[in-house]
This record gives sequence, structure tokens and C-alpha cells, in this order.
Amino acid sequence: MEKGVNNTEDKKQLNNQEQKKQTSLYFVGAGGIGMANLVRYYLRHGADVGGYDRTPSDLTAALEKEGAKLTFTDSEEEIPNEFQNPEETLVVYTPAVPDDNRILSWFRNHGFEVIKRAALLGKITRHTEAICIAGSHGKTTTCSMTANILRNSAKGCTAFLGGILRNTGSNLVLDEKSKLSVIEADEYDRSFHHLSPQIAVVTSTDPDHLDIYGDKEHYLEAFSIFTSLIREGGTLITHTGLDYTPNVKPGVSVETYSGGAEGDWHTENIRYGNGKISFDLIGPGIRINDIEPGVPVEINIDNAVAAAAAALHAGATPEEVKEGLKSFRGARRRFEIYLDGTEKEGGEILIDDYAHSPNEVKASIASVKKLYPGKKLSVIFQPHLYTRTRDFANEFAEALSEADEVIMPEIYPARELPIEGITSSIILDNVKSKEKRFCERKDLLNLIKNSNFEILMTLGAADIDRLLPDIRKIFENR
Repeated sequence: MEKGVNNTEDKKQLNNQEQKKQTSLYFVGAGGIGMANLVRYYLRHGADVGGYDRTPSDLTAALEKEGAKLTFTDSEEEIPNEFQNPEETLVVYTPAVPDDNRILSWFRNHGFEVIKRAALLGKITRHTEAICIAGSHGKTTTCSMTANILRNSAKGCTAFLGGILRNTGSNLVLDEKSKLSVIEADEYDRSFHHLSPQIAVVTSTDPDHLDIYGDKEHYLEAFSIFTSLIREGGTLITHTGLDYTPNVKPGVSVETYSGGAEGDWHTENIRYGNGKISFDLIGPGIRINDIEPGVPVEINIDNAVAAAAAALHAGATPEEVKEGLKSFRGARRRFEIYLDGTEKEGGEILIDDYAHSPNEVKASIASVKKLYPGKKLSVIFQPHLYTRTRDFANEFAEALSEADEVIMPEIYPARELPIEGITSSIILDNVKSKEKRFCERKDLLNLIKNSNFEILMTLGAADIDRLLPDIRKIFENR
């Protein structure tokens, strides 16, 4: 059994770094959504920031405009001179970067301190009153909701988000006067074991990342270890019915929540109508009536309850909670409605969601069905990772079978090499929808041009979202 975190070396290096006067940072994998908020944070604090990423994107273009010196060629010759002094530059990398990356290897071989992104984020949590939100799904939206409540409250906050908050157009919220930080606590590679929460939220523990953890038991154990990091006097807010066992320090309070009638924090009187959802929130010693989440889909009721509980514990008022949830416009790629069908008579509806686990896929499809009853739902699902496809093929097939039509391209490999016998077909062959088909990604736009949809939903953690501007144009120009 795992006894603790596996980041001792990172912590030693980070302690050394805190004693030095490094004035620059170099981020290897700078264009990742979780790295980009740290790039922005240190740029805003006046540091000299450079970095490498494999491919340019809208996000890397924004980072360059904000002052980051980025390269997209994996060569040590591309490292600017100002980042070549090991006494002045801290190197930060994401585990998604392969070990044979030439730039990362050069830094490691030339005396630089090289730490994971999570270790740097952990430093920030140790110097703030950190609200850390973890879970196999729901964490990005819950984190973004919490940040939106607090940034508009008297308390304020700095937030490091795993998605772009549509209210601000950024994945960083910065308030130098606030003692609060809101952190998306990522379980991949045990990253969340670096954190030091004052308030922790666990939204879900559906097994994922079994390429890292090996099995469900060790995955759940990682969440128990995460809860053991909550500071004395802190609070754990955990969804009802989860499989893991919290392991909190003495003096840490444990509260449960749900979007239904169960838990210390729960709902009453949920109403649907006129494109809105409203409910009453019940918590220990408190009731807030008529909450209206700004993104009115069923899966956000759970997220809103968790965000409200965390924000109230952090000092927000009930009125600030109501306003922060109502004004929330969502995180990009989290149930993002590109076209709502009202642009023209008989208009097609286009929705994108980052759902990449079976339960997320199932919940997203169920939400669309409830939001648009009677309309045909067509889903394009691009599997993300060979290992995830292998480990959850049957569960994905079952979840996708709730759609009326399923279109599936090839697997998006991300950081992985192909696994023999693992293709999209091991999911698609078991989908029970009346209509289903395989379509290579390069042919998707042509297929869409020659098809008519009532609702088209793109799902998955791959790069399917890059096609959305073109899909939108196709729909608008019919």
C-alpha cells in the first residue's frame, strides 16, 4: 500500500528554490491548460518567463502576447540566453512531456532545478488559504464556479483553473490582496499530493488514469491521501456515496453534499422551465432560496452545491453565492453551447463538452436529452488515450448508447504510443444506438456538410474542439 506522496525530490528542490533568488522560469509544456495559468501568474508578477510546447495554439498565442517567450521546436538551441543560467532559472515541466524531450534533458544535464508543475502549485497553496477541488469529473466546473463566486465577493481570490473561465477569458484569476486561492487538484500522476488545502472538495472518484495507478484500489487510495493533506482546522466537502475513505487529520471537519436530497449540503424544490434551473440550497444552519445556475444543465446542480459550500466556508455571503452562481457563464469545453438553434428557423444545435470518462459522457447525454426533449441527439465522440479506451471500452459503449446517433473517429493518442488491438472499434462495435458509424477525423467536416442534425454534440478530451469553428460555419451557412 502507498504510504505517502511520491514527490520527495520535488519538495527538496522546491525548498532549495525558495531560498534562492531565481528571477526567471522556463515551462516545458507551456501550452497545456494547467501550465498556462502558472505562466500567466508569474508573468503578472514580473518574472521573465519562457517555455516550449509541441504545437502552437490559440492559448500559446495569447501567452506570447502577454509576454512569454515560447518555442515550438524541441531543440536546446531554441532556449534563449536569458534562461541558460541555472542560478537564475527554475525549470517547470508537466508529466505529459516525454522523458526524451531534448529541451528538458538539456536542463536536467546542466545543473538546473527541474520540478513538476504540481510542486510549484503546491508552493502557492502553502502560502495561501487554499481551496483545492479534486475529482475524476466535475472539478473544472466546480472550481470555476467557486472562483466566480469569490472573485466577485468581498473576499476575492486568486484561482488556477483547468479550463478557460468564460466570464474572464482566462484560466487565471489574480487578486494580490486576497489570501484565498482556488486550485484545481489534478489526480493525474498523483499531482494533487503536492497541495496543502485549507478547504478540499472531492466531487467524484470514478476510476481513471489506470496507466498511472494500476487498479481501482490504488486510485481510491490516492484520494484518501489527498484528504490527509488538509490542514488542521480545515474542511473536507465530499460528495455522498463515493467509494474512497477520507483520512483527515484530527480537527478537520467532514461534510457531505449532493445535488439531490442527501448530504449535509443538498437541494430542495428543484424547478425546470423556460430554459432555467432553480433550486433551494440547504446546508448546516443555512438555507438559500431560488439559486439559478448561469449554465442551466442538470449536471451543474451538483457542481453548484459544492461550489456554494466551499465559498460559504471561505467567507462569502449567501447573497454573493447566489449572484456568483447566476452570473457564471461556464468554463470553455464544459457543456459549451455554440449554437442554441434560435439563430434561424429550424436551426441546428451545437454543443461541446470535455466529457472523457464513461460517467461524464452518460451525464452529458442525459443533460442534453432533458434540456431538449424530443430532439434527435447525434454525438461525435473522439476517444482519448489508448489505455483509457482499453480499460473502459464497455462502459463507454454503454454510456454512448443513450445517444440517437454516434459518430466516432480514431483514438487521439496524446502522450501514448499505440497498443495492438486497441482502436475505436472496441467501443463502437458495442454501441447500441440505432445509428452509428466510424469516420476518420480528417473526413469529419465533409461528413457534417453532407448530413443534417437536430443536435450535434462533440465529446471528449481530445482535440475535437479545434473543428468547432468550422462546424459552426457549416451550420450557419446552410
